[in-house]
Amino acid sequence: MSKQKYVMSGGLAFSENKDMEKLHRLSLEGWHVSDFSFMGYTLEKGESSDYIYSIDYRSLEEDEAEEYFDFFQSSGWTHITSEGNIHLFRALPGTKPIHSDQETVAEKHDNSGKPIKWFAISLSFITLLLLLGIFTSTGDLQNTLTIITIILSVIAIPTTWTVMAIYKNKWKAEGKKGLAILMKVLPVLLLILIILVIVDDHNSLVRYLISMLIGGIAVPAAIWGVMSLYYKWKS
Repeated sequence: MSKQKYVMSGGLAFSENKDMEKLHRLSLEGWHVSDFSFMGYTLEKGESSDYIYSIDYRSLEEDEAEEYFDFFQSSGWTHITSEGNIHLFRALPGTKPIHSDQETVAEKHDNSGKPIKWFAISLSFITLLLLLGIFTSTGDLQNTLTIITIILSVIAIPTTWTVMAIYKNKWKAEGKKGLAILMKVLPVLLLILIILVIVDDHNSLVRYLISMLIGGIAVPAAIWGVMSLYYKWKS
């Protein structure tokens, strides 16, 4: 039997609590996280233990890391692994949560969104400009802009969706229910708008929107599905 297995993540912005609950259940079966892996976690086989897990987001300078991890260690949380500004900890049940009030929960989500917020905004803006360029150009230039727009959509759509989910969680923690609801329903409203355009229009706009949707949603979903099957096969 393999002493190592891989577990897919549901996406920390969308299902952080479910991920942590899954890791807790696996620890009871003797599977313990040793590292992050692509779109998931690497686990190693050991003795059955009752561990709870928690994530913190913080960008650390080299001279800050030791003090940061020592602080969590003194609070009962053992550092397991880090990837960028994402840090995974584990502790025994009953240990005081890392984020125990609304303010620290909101701060956690704010920290998680900082590295990609402006990237998502910039990329979305560029993608929209390219989409506008498609309808104001012709010939080879139009074809080139179309290809670039579809490629960028593969990154722009899931990245923007992730940022929206992060800030929905942040505003929910801060008690800003209106903004949280807006971030939750906005993707649905945008999808409905695109469907209405497709139903009412039969020109080239339809093809571009469908291509962007396929690129931005279907491709990442396909990658997630392939990696999920791969991890199950490796296990």
